[in-house]
Amino acid sequence: MRSLLLALSFVIPGVVQAQDLQSHCIALSEGEFRNIQFASYGEGLSREEVRLSYISHSTYLIETPTGRGIATDYTGYLGAEAPLPDVVTMNRAHSSHWTATPNPDIPHILRGWGDFGEPADHSLSLDDELLIRNVTTDIRAGLGGREENANSIFIFETAGLCIGHLGHLHHEPSDAQYALLGRLDVVMVPVDGGMTLPTAEMISVMERVKAQLVLPMHWFGDSTLQRFIAGLQDDFEIENDGESSTTVSLRTLPRTPTIRVLLPRAYRPANWD
Repeated sequence: MRSLLLALSFVIPGVVQAQDLQSHCIALSEGEFRNIQFASYGEGLSREEVRLSYISHSTYLIETPTGRGIATDYTGYLGAEAPLPDVVTMNRAHSSHWTATPNPDIPHILRGWGDFGEPADHSLSLDDELLIRNVTTDIRAGLGGREENANSIFIFETAGLCIGHLGHLHHEPSDAQYALLGRLDVVMVPVDGGMTLPTAEMISVMERVKAQLVLPMHWFGDSTLQRFIAGLQDDFEIENDGESSTTVSLRTLPRTPTIRVLLPRAYRPANWD
């Protein structure tokens, strides 16, 4: 594995930092939990659990066991009752996936693109409880062109789980990119079937990733969601109970690969009546 990572470091930037921080999703070795302090988020979670809430479009809120809040493809708003997140990630294929003016009090703002065509290179470790890293991919540009490294797949490692957010994915990852992603237990996937990947190609990505829990996002009407589900229903359990959030741990991951449909809703505290 070490030789693979060294080889990949010449192909895709960022692997050295991820290796230095001992990604358990790549190395498949888990660390200890330390410095457990509950903060604004994470109410009601045990030290083994993570809560994922679908806010809107491509924005999910990830709550960690120590009370951190992470917002994906952050546009500046999670809900009137939402505390300020500790970390936000953004992608810029469309304006609905980022904000040019995030609150400067947010401690960690991770943009999925770099300056002047350089790839973004994130490997953020917080208190040995949370590691956030990225693998860059390309996006389509005008006149059939391609903008390299302008999207990031973000991987969140916490509570022993490997959680991925595909961002605004425009092409299937290469073998090297799949290797950098490592194991994904949970994946948030855009299912619009056109503005990102065509449905058949996104299904191919899911078959390669082999996550136990798939959380759809970025659909435009029920028909695009149902096309995605139809393509995987022979191999995946389908759950749609009308909820907007789900709590998972390594022990409670579905035994059978599962698509769990969450409905978008602005943030509400866990004790909301």
